Amino acid sequence: MKINPDEIILVSACLAGINCKFDNDMKKNDKIVRLLLEGRAIPLCPEILAGFKTPRPAMEIINGDGKDVLESRANVMDKNGNDYTKKIIEGARKVLKVVKILNIRKAILKSKSPSCGKDLIFDGTFNGNLIKGDGVLTALLKKHGIKVYSEKEI
Repeated sequence: MKINPDEIILVSACLAGINCKFDNDMKKNDKIVRLLLEGRAIPLCPEILAGFKTPRPAMEIINGDGKDVLESRANVMDKNGNDYTKKIIEGARKVLKVVKILNIRKAILKSKSPSCGKDLIFDGTFNGNLIKGDGVLTALLKKHGIKVYSEKEI
């Protein structure tokens, strides 16, 4: 991934060392932290922007991926069957609003997440199985022409 020194990049807040994952943990990535300290990245968490607290129930996309969620063909639920689809979409839309205001063209997002996952997400069985697909935020950003990378691609 090539980064223009003048561009601001959206990054998943958990990758920047902020404890905002569902289990109140983070997935700190030193390259992301360096971008943040250089003033070249803005950390956001769509789930926190949607009003979720930490910790919160683990969620997965049921019967599809983020694109399917945006097209009302799949849902985001926890293992007890609670439906969080509307809130997850709301958080993704709030991030998109910031991206548009700041004219952000690239994002580095947390892999496997129902919100931020790129290329691979959990399959909705809560058994740790992965399927091809994107999370809701990733699908929304791609739909609006934003280039999305996972932390594994930087």
